[in-house]
Amino acid sequence: MGALFGTDGVREVANTRLTPELAFRLGRAGAAIALRRSDGRPLMVVGGDTRRSTGMLEAAVVAGIASTGVDAARAGVVPTPAVAYLTRALGASAGVVVSASHNPAEYNGIKFFGPDGFKLADELEGEVEVGALAAGGGGMGAATWGEDDGLPRPHGAGVGAVFDIVDAVDMYVRFAAGVAQSRLDGLHVVIDCANGASCRTSPAAFRALGARTTVINDSPDGDNINVRCGSTHPEALQEAVRELGADLGFAHDGDADRVMAVDSDGNVVDGDQIMAVCSAFRVANGGLPGRAIVATQYSNLGLVQAAKAVGCQVIMANAGDKYVLQEMRRRGLVLGGEQSGHIIMLEKTTTGDGLITAIEVASIVTATGKPLSELASVMVKFPQIMVNVRVSRKDEYGASAAIRAAVEEARAELGDAGRLVVRPSGTEPVVRVMGEGPDQAAVRKVVEGVAGVIRAELA
Repeated sequence: MGALFGTDGVREVANTRLTPELAFRLGRAGAAIALRRSDGRPLMVVGGDTRRSTGMLEAAVVAGIASTGVDAARAGVVPTPAVAYLTRALGASAGVVVSASHNPAEYNGIKFFGPDGFKLADELEGEVEVGALAAGGGGMGAATWGEDDGLPRPHGAGVGAVFDIVDAVDMYVRFAAGVAQSRLDGLHVVIDCANGASCRTSPAAFRALGARTTVINDSPDGDNINVRCGSTHPEALQEAVRELGADLGFAHDGDADRVMAVDSDGNVVDGDQIMAVCSAFRVANGGLPGRAIVATQYSNLGLVQAAKAVGCQVIMANAGDKYVLQEMRRRGLVLGGEQSGHIIMLEKTTTGDGLITAIEVASIVTATGKPLSELASVMVKFPQIMVNVRVSRKDEYGASAAIRAAVEEARAELGDAGRLVVRPSGTEPVVRVMGEGPDQAAVRKVVEGVAGVIRAELA
């Protein structure tokens, strides 16, 4: 990765390293690429989540786009996958999302979509990064306003226009409901919106499909996004589903490109289990080209076994939905995702979409007449322990001989029946240590041992 972009765009604490000045430069750099690749006057779609800092950063991005001579269409508060859809639906040259997804409220991020609705390849992100850093003299701090950064700076009628997409939410809701395989009449669904971007979209789509819908955590105040709610904290959803006697529930993250499900007993059904449910249903109904799905190295080995039982192969990609998508496109596959709930259904949309995934799961419950608990039982999870080690120098973990030795020793201890994955997060200042195997106590001991060495070396 470069100095700015991680596995999912630029992500930092807002107004520290991710400043309005940097957002402005990223807008200019992205718009300059759109100009080079477009005939006529390009259009870029911009949307974001409910964080306090989103309005500030979105204004800077939009200003950068318009200053380069590109028009900017503001979608307002919408999920990340809605921006991907609107970019395609409006024939725009690019889309920009201001969001830090599942991260705490003080963080924010900026990510780009191409005209086809797919996230930018690493090479194009590199071009945006070069342009943004050049505009700021190579740094991430404030730039001199009006400086000559080598990018277009038209005046008069050449300045880009800025306007609002007044029906952005309705357009996305119609799209998401339109790709559902069935109506959901009679199904009682609880939706946890994480006080984020899905507060208007997901409830509207489920109601349009006939589901009885109860909504929680749908009162964003700028600071409560992802706080003790949503896909990273599903406890409130579990309790609500049990208390209400609902059929199932869904929890989004802040920008609703993820979803976790909860069955009628209040048990969490994670992204791996969702893929197991969807792949089994699709194999049985002829909807899984190649009889294969794509997961990541963090996916549970139980997914591999569940897929094998229905005649399906699991192909492993690097962590990050961008890399899952690349592998899916390379192999012509339509289903892939991550344990965290980033699920991509490529015949329906171009990116991880929590709403479309939730509708698919609910549709399978309706079509089969089986509760989600029974459907999810096709996958038996292996004990899996994940420790996130907060560090100050995450990119130096590979240079430590002590860490390398600890990892090698741990892998030898787990043997062929288990596995260990150690890598820095692409979006947070942490190194993730994940261990898996049949003996939970042994896995925990190994993982905590490696995490302790990393903490001592890099804290």
